[in-house]
Parts: sequence; structure tokens; C-alpha cells
Amino acid sequence: MCLATPGQILSIHGDDLLERTARVSFGGAVREVSLACLPEAQVGDYILAHVGFALSVVDEAEARQVFEYLKAMGAG
Repeated sequence: MCLATPGQILSIHGDDLLERTARVSFGGAVREVSLACLPEAQVGDYILAHVGFALSVVDEAEARQVFEYLKAMGAG
């Protein structure tokens, strides 16, 4: 089973589609994520990421709900 984790885009770097990356906050932990699969993503968006790739944009309420589920499971 795979788990995509929600995070908020803090900044975006690079203009080339394949090299475009973002600094993403995952509940306080900041990681670099590829936006190659999600060219429409913007600073402030919440995204779902898996193995370093942003897969989809989600709304803030959905992202916060997932954070609450993870906290309840003791994983967040």
C-alpha cells in the first residue's frame, strides 16, 4: 500500500517542466518535491506527494483532515 502525504507549497524553483521543484511543508517538515507531474501547482497550494513527486492538488480542508487522521494514528 502506498501513502501520498499532503503538504503545502512554500516556494517553487525552475522554469523547465522537468526541473521544476517546490519546497513543501509536510506538517512542519520541509522537503524538496518534483512538480514535473503537476505543472499547474502554485505557491500556497496543498498537494499530495509520494516518493518526492507531487501527484495532485487538494483543497486545504482535505489536507487538514488527513493531518488529523495521521495525528490520531500517532504518525503525525
